[in-house]
Amino acid sequence: MRWQKGRRSSNVEDRRGESSAGSPGGLGNLLALAPLLLRSKTGWVILAVLALLYFFGGNQLFTGAPPGQDSGQGQSGAPGGTDTVADFVSVVLADTEDTWGQLFQAAGSRYAPPKLVLYDDMIRSACGTSSSAVGPFYCPGDGKVYLDLDFLGALRRMGAPGDFAFAYVIAHEVGHHVQNLLGTSQKVQQLRMRADNATANRLSVMLELQADCFAGVWAFYAHRDRQMLEPGDIEEGLAAAAAVGDDVIQRRSGRAVTPDAFTHGSAKQRMYWFKRGFTSGDVNQCNTFAAMSGQ
Repeated sequence: MRWQKGRRSSNVEDRRGESSAGSPGGLGNLLALAPLLLRSKTGWVILAVLALLYFFGGNQLFTGAPPGQDSGQGQSGAPGGTDTVADFVSVVLADTEDTWGQLFQAAGSRYAPPKLVLYDDMIRSACGTSSSAVGPFYCPGDGKVYLDLDFLGALRRMGAPGDFAFAYVIAHEVGHHVQNLLGTSQKVQQLRMRADNATANRLSVMLELQADCFAGVWAFYAHRDRQMLEPGDIEEGLAAAAAVGDDVIQRRSGRAVTPDAFTHGSAKQRMYWFKRGFTSGDVNQCNTFAAMSGQ
């Protein structure tokens, strides 16, 4: 991607290095772990050891900061490494702001961009406390995208390397924010609450595939209007979409492929809807609910 000259977003919250539970110091981090550890005898022992380490001066283990460094401040300004990725994230977020701002304005509305929170290990949001193991996510309760930069390494291990693969992930989560603004997320949630498990999962798939399509729409404008994409970028995005398909994940974990248990869509579906958004550049082509209702 040609991203280095792009605008940086002012909507990035760098909360890396903070207490994982969002409270001052490492104590909040320890308290966040407690409910999980108290479920077993081994957990009780681990919790006791961690508590001793914290209260007798080992709290650097919980903050993730070396002695002498203010753990309450995000890691910013460091050249290279992770912060180059953070800079990239800021540019991609800014570009989604430009795209969706124009599309909302054309529709006679105003786009309110999301905040994007960078974190590591664990984070507290309006949707609860989450660990980095859940991967990137959007929380409709506070209108924020949450992203652990280590997920870039996870994408590579899943066979989806490249900067545009990561850009696709960011654009997908921003797509969920667009759904929240349009009221789609709320309607789907209401329907899911009244549905059986198979139907609820199917509605979730439709929502996720629409976010994939919205990511493709963003890519269309990033390419047409700002020439950000390079040869091979769309293939990277498609590889990322395939890597996070429910069928691929089920096979990778050694389970049988069970379509009724899908919540995000198959690799084929995710690639199709991302490509549909990219080739059309038309939000109206992203109505997964109408397209899949008869399937």
